[in-house]
Amino acid sequence: MPEAPTAASVQRVQKLVRIYTEKSGTTTHPDSAITNVIVLGLAQSLDLLGKPLCPCRFYPNPSEEIQHRTWICACDDMQIYKYCHCLLFVNSDGQPITEYLPEDHEGRRSYGLVKDPTPEKGRPLRAMAAEREHARRERHS
Repeated sequence: MPEAPTAASVQRVQKLVRIYTEKSGTTTHPDSAITNVIVLGLAQSLDLLGKPLCPCRFYPNPSEEIQHRTWICACDDMQIYKYCHCLLFVNSDGQPITEYLPEDHEGRRSYGLVKDPTPEKGRPLRAMAAEREHARRERHS
């Protein structure tokens, strides 16, 4: 079993989460156990790799994955579509926002259409949606 993350990394991730929820108009999952597990996973990645790599995905080579930037929190899907695979950044009901996802995205298939309650916030990389979809098809990540 991997070592527990350092307190400093946990605090850095908690700060990232606080700032990003405000910027994106989202909230953390209403079940604090879900939020805590994700924060600990991000903090552990921060300790091991120097970046908070999404803990909800499998990476054959995590060190190589951080070079792509795609899954460093807040990940590309969050910054482009306002969709969080981990359920860390969600609406007040604990649902991930799927409104901006392509219709064939697994998030849309899994959760249906979940409207964005704060469309004026978040999605700083929305202009990169076409590039992200190309990467999704080419890299399968």
